[in-house]
Amino acid sequence: MKAVIMAGGFGTRIHPLTINMPKPMIPLFNRPMMLHIMDLLKKHGITELVLLLYHQPEVIKNYFGDGSEFGVKISYVTPLEDYGTAGAVKQAAKYLDERFLIISGDLLTDIDISRALDFHEKQKAEATIVLTSVKDPLQFGVVITDKKGRITKFLEKPGWGEVFSDTINTGIYVLEPEVLQRLPESENRDWSKDVFPAMLAEDAALFGCNLDGYWQDVGNTDAYLEACRDVFAGKVQINIPGAPSGLADKRIYLGSDVQVEKKDLSRLEGMVVLGDNTQVQGSAKLKNCVVGRNCIIEDGVELEDVILWRNVYVRKGSRLNGATLCNNVQIGQGVVAEEGTVIADHTTVGDEVFIKKDVKIWPNKVVEGGSIVTTNLIWGEKWRKSLFDGAQVHGLTNVELTPEFSAKLGSAYGSTLPKDAFILAGRDAIRASRMLKRAFVGGLLSTGVNVIDVKMISLPVLRYKLTTFGEVGGIHFRQSADDPASTEMIFYDADGVEISSSAAKGIERIYFKENFRRVHYSEPGAISELPRIHDYYRDGYLRALDVEAIRTSKPKIVVDVNHSPAGDLLPSLLNELGCEVIELNSHVLEGATGASAEQIGRAKGQLSRIVVTLEANAGFWLGPSGERCVLIDEQGEVLSDMEALTTLAALVCRAEQKGGLVVPVPAPQSVEDLARASGLTVTRTKSDGRSLVAAAKNKHVQLAASMQGHFIFPSFHANFDGLFTVAKTLELLARTDQSLGATRRSIPRRAYHQVQIPCSLELKGGIMRKMSEDSVDHEASFIDGVKVHFDDGWVLMLPDQHQPVAHVIAESSNPNEAQRLVEEYRRKVETWKKELATA
Repeated sequence: MKAVIMAGGFGTRIHPLTINMPKPMIPLFNRPMMLHIMDLLKKHGITELVLLLYHQPEVIKNYFGDGSEFGVKISYVTPLEDYGTAGAVKQAAKYLDERFLIISGDLLTDIDISRALDFHEKQKAEATIVLTSVKDPLQFGVVITDKKGRITKFLEKPGWGEVFSDTINTGIYVLEPEVLQRLPESENRDWSKDVFPAMLAEDAALFGCNLDGYWQDVGNTDAYLEACRDVFAGKVQINIPGAPSGLADKRIYLGSDVQVEKKDLSRLEGMVVLGDNTQVQGSAKLKNCVVGRNCIIEDGVELEDVILWRNVYVRKGSRLNGATLCNNVQIGQGVVAEEGTVIADHTTVGDEVFIKKDVKIWPNKVVEGGSIVTTNLIWGEKWRKSLFDGAQVHGLTNVELTPEFSAKLGSAYGSTLPKDAFILAGRDAIRASRMLKRAFVGGLLSTGVNVIDVKMISLPVLRYKLTTFGEVGGIHFRQSADDPASTEMIFYDADGVEISSSAAKGIERIYFKENFRRVHYSEPGAISELPRIHDYYRDGYLRALDVEAIRTSKPKIVVDVNHSPAGDLLPSLLNELGCEVIELNSHVLEGATGASAEQIGRAKGQLSRIVVTLEANAGFWLGPSGERCVLIDEQGEVLSDMEALTTLAALVCRAEQKGGLVVPVPAPQSVEDLARASGLTVTRTKSDGRSLVAAAKNKHVQLAASMQGHFIFPSFHANFDGLFTVAKTLELLARTDQSLGATRRSIPRRAYHQVQIPCSLELKGGIMRKMSEDSVDHEASFIDGVKVHFDDGWVLMLPDQHQPVAHVIAESSNPNEAQRLVEEYRRKVETWKKELATA
């Protein structure tokens, strides 16, 4: 039997370890990581190997040769293009005329491959995926099987709301050669995204073999250090180079020509591996360390959980903890490096340097003596595992999001776009947003991308312009509503939709590698303005409304535009529609900060009182970006976001009598009841903005709504728009001859309860698996979280996307039943947490 080892990846996520070598060649206990995979395969009798290469293939070929030195026979396949995980294997089809195994070259595992092969044979499977359970399933393909092992659900790299199990795809597959016939020649295909979902849809013999054992995807520097610590702790056994010290109470392995006094072995604690020709001098202390060949560790050095590669020199008195030092690194005297430090090849660190936790230093750098290094040397910013949350980059203003950071991010974004393309750039009324936007624009210009600077603008206006023509994307800067000290950068595509995760990853990849496109000095992009951008918006706004119905009803309304850019546009639009408008806070105020939560609460209370005093038909409060809209009825009642959703849904159902509504999974059941009574349909989606916008693009959709006061009326444009929500609400009230208050009161009330339960990131996957298993005998859906339906209600388990909490939400016509469901599932979660913590 043959095995295919996937060894072609770029290893971007584990930079800077892979700057100068392919990821499978990263030293793991002084041997290339892929060599440990070969040891595992040989243990199970597999010695014929096909290595799939792509990035720096010569490094791997020069090391392994034909494999005879390592007791295996190796064939190499190097595709000319990136064909994806499955497409690359197709390139090796001539070697794979019988059952074969696929495994990654960058794993550390002791999983029993023979058991997987036996399982595959017993089930007569066409493809078997080896499965295992992990604490954090977000980065892997989540898989559910039935009792016989046949796969029933498969989801690649989910968000927490989609996690229905902690059982994941290990990237180890047993395949029959017939599977390759499913793949076209020389086309990009992925096993998890393309091939396996297609097999599942065809009800092919696709099985999952759930195995215990150690499994670690060494995908980033944290995972690399964790894998080493797991070896130290004895969680996984691997072949260790060097001879045991012979001391009964020591786990010390010594290479040839190691210089360390026998009496000094007492200073070596835990597991210590010393490579060939390495010197440990004087009173140096090492605990749980791997030291490569030709290293020198001077007197007084203290190392704990430290990995040193080749030719590393650590001078007197230095203290390193949880650090990784690559080849040819020199550390001066008295250096302190905190946990998570990574110092790449050929870097020199001067005396008395202090390196803070998680700092990454790229190759060929010089750190001057006495420095306090608090940021990564490559990109001048605090190291983060990823830049984007969805389509957004956010952080503390001038601390995490600095002008330097913003300029580099602009360069990375521009490098993903065609040269000479046009981008819209806008911001809110906060000065910090202007500062960061200007720096970002400079980075864009350096890549040859042109910028249309629309300056201070309501976000719906910017997104609407993107739906017309001319620009390939947009960027908006705003103060965070949750934290005034933070700024948010939101990226949009050419349709005004938040960019996809793949587009965000593309920007990240260029940012981390600093692989920016720098155009000739005569070719930088240009900055221009679009003085008529409000005219584009105004024309479309009025065309999408029944203007005559609004003018005939002559509504009196009170609008608080919150000192936002909407003040330059919305009042005049409403006047043009024949409304009697009382404006509050309409002066556009550019300031250092926006309103606090307390100030916003007072503003809504004042708005409510003015609506009642003036006997207005309605009141509206606009969020600072112009996307959020809060409704106040004629009696001064401030509608909650959920009440606004159901009230607008009721008005649409009564006015339109056809089409569909789009709401997130946690939205109340009354939306379905209203739609059913009027002949409309309801589509449930994930709660994120991109999913709602995508569903709203369906031509029959009349309304899409979030649970946070954001509404989409696709008759105008399929994006959140608080400014249009004001006018559309007035139109619907006029067409149905209703008031907001009467409509709100006419909707049957159902009890809606929710609790927030602390849940660590490590337990989220297990909790969702327990919830999936618990719901097996009930009607359940897995669109976003796990939602279980009962005769008179439902309960939803929804892991928070960013915080270490889980949400339990229940709804019923009976308040006691809704409360009982919440309490029942809260207790279940607490029980599951204890079971998982002690497992």
